Parts: sequence; structure tokens; C-alpha cells
Amino acid sequence: MNTALNLLNATALSDAGLFVVLAILFAETGLLVGFFLPGDSLLVAAGIAAANHKLSLAGLLVGAPLAAIIGGQVGYQLGRAGGPRLFARPDSRFFRNEYVDRARHHLDRFGNAKAIVLARFVPIVRTMLNPVAGAIRMPLRTFIPWNIVSGLVWAVGVTLAGYQLGKSVKGIDRFLLPLIALIVLVSVVPIVLEVRRSRAASGGRT
Repeated sequence: MNTALNLLNATALSDAGLFVVLAILFAETGLLVGFFLPGDSLLVAAGIAAANHKLSLAGLLVGAPLAAIIGGQVGYQLGRAGGPRLFARPDSRFFRNEYVDRARHHLDRFGNAKAIVLARFVPIVRTMLNPVAGAIRMPLRTFIPWNIVSGLVWAVGVTLAGYQLGKSVKGIDRFLLPLIALIVLVSVVPIVLEVRRSRAASGGRT
């Protein structure tokens, strides 16, 4: 009985919540289907939670940039290993050419360093730029330092913005758990629909 209650205490919930936040940040920046995931809004919500002592601010400020940086590097390596054929799937909703073109346009417009930093703040581009950078063989000596800078600026900056919001607006934490649940639910729906569409298409071919 006591063990069950301990699993529901604030510390257990805080640890689980921090793990979920970091896992989603990694997936959004490191896995190619991550553009459905709510990186910006989740960081704001996590910052608000930290302001109300429901998540560890120190854990967020250390873990969030690490998850973003490692995720970015994984995305780059996937693109470098897969090359152009990684995106040669016109029938897939996950690898639409428009997503790749948006990331390429971002690189062409701003140049490598500025594009890597700015991409962190742009949904879809944040996910797709890393594998595109790998696919076009952007030098590691360019990608690695700017991936680190961008991960730090984005994760720490957005988290602290949420933290300040949580400190400034009294009672905002009452809506926090429903907000996080809604954010995650909305982000998962397109993935579920795509899986169902793929299964239906496979069944139709058989």
C-alpha cells in the first residue's frame, strides 16, 4: 500500500514528467517523424510547471538542451547515412517533399550557421533541417558547434520564458495538466491516422 502511494507522490510525478519532456524533445529533433511533436509548447508548459514546483527547473535547464542537442546530432547522422534516398518517398505523409524543400530553403536563405539556430524556433523545419544537413554533407565542424549553440538557446530560452510566465500569472498551473495532455494528444493524432492509412493501403494491395 505504501509503495503504491509513493509512486503517486510529487517526486515520482516530477521525475516521470521530466523524462516525458526530454523524450519528446529528443524525438522531435532526432527522429524523422518528430515534426508532429510539440517541442515549443511543451517547453513552455514545462517551464510553468517548474515555476509551480511540479518539475525540476535545474533538471529542465540541463536535460532539455542535452536532449535537443543529441536529437539534432542523431537527425544529422540519419540524413548522412540515408542520403537523398531517405526522402524519395512521395507517397508518404511523413517525408513530404515540401518539408525537405522548406528545410533546404531555410539553409539557402540564411546560410548554415544562422539556419541551424533559427530552425530551432520553426516547427517542421526544426525536425527536417538536421537530416537534410546530413544528407547534403554539411561539414561536421560547422554542424556540431551550431547544433550545440542552437540547442542551448532554444531549450533554455523557451523554458525560462515558460518559467517567467508561471511566476507572473497566478493560478495558471491549475490548467497545466489538461494543457499538457491536450498538447500531447493533438501531436499523436496525425501519427495514428498515418499508421491507419498505411495499414489500409497495405490491405488494399493484398
